[in-house]
Amino acid sequence: MTSLAPGRALRPPGSPPAPRTGRGRRRSASRRRALLGLALAAPALVLVTVFFLVPLVLTFWMSLHNWPLMGRARFVGLDNYSRAVGDENFLRALRFTLLYTVVITPVLLVLGLFLALLVRRPVRGARFFQSVFFMPVCIGLASGSFLWLYLGQSQIGPLFDLLRRAGLVDASDNLFADVTTALALVIAMVTWKVVGLQMLLLLSGLQSIPDEVVEAARIDGAGGWQLFRWITLPLLRPTLALVLVFSVAGSLLAFDQFFIMTGGGPSNSTITAVYQVYRISFTSFRLGYGAALSVLLMVILAAVSAVQMLLLRGTDHN
Repeated sequence: MTSLAPGRALRPPGSPPAPRTGRGRRRSASRRRALLGLALAAPALVLVTVFFLVPLVLTFWMSLHNWPLMGRARFVGLDNYSRAVGDENFLRALRFTLLYTVVITPVLLVLGLFLALLVRRPVRGARFFQSVFFMPVCIGLASGSFLWLYLGQSQIGPLFDLLRRAGLVDASDNLFADVTTALALVIAMVTWKVVGLQMLLLLSGLQSIPDEVVEAARIDGAGGWQLFRWITLPLLRPTLALVLVFSVAGSLLAFDQFFIMTGGGPSNSTITAVYQVYRISFTSFRLGYGAALSVLLMVILAAVSAVQMLLLRGTDHN
């Protein structure tokens, strides 16, 4: 004899199943949404795994080995990292990268903010100049580097000819033979190439400032500088911090412009950290040591980005 649970009726064979309760339907709908979300995220997860996580693990594994281009890899533990700490060439490249970052970051930030304020003014042709300033962003960094390499060439470069006519250089000078002029040309090229993106990001931040706040400040007698100092800058700080993160990260990873325009010269004085990793890995073919330098550079970049993100989070409540 079949026993029944209290309060539960015996359904005859062949009868349709009992309808689901509200809690069961909600649980089933939640499970379907979770599966749908997982299915939609699966392609991105595959791409991140294949092109980021797997290479990251392999790079760290290689950094623990003496890994020549030909022959068997030999496990050396942390020897590559201890060697990198005392590698004067890498430390010199790292110092130059930090110098380049310190110089170019305020240039991009100040000029980008100036252009954003300029094209935001309700004047005729502002949209046209906004497009003009943004156009170089669409050009590849390698293409822009080759263009400016031609512009600055002695005897044939239009920029060199302009400087010669202005009396700033002699006809026999080579702008890429001096570290100061070579770095100045690279900074000019990167500024021309990137400042349009900085302008666009800062312009979006400016447009998010409520007009009511600005009008209230004007009614209270605030002038142009007071509006900028006490209204625009405080409300723009989250956008400024975001632009700063992008600018610093891109500068620390600089490679193409120096590889194409200066070739690391003169006398290896314009070699960046990424450029040194390239030389160690693909010129000297010391892949294990190059992987260790890459990991160290990634740690430095992650630390700098983390500090900047903390500052960015701190500005959200101002």
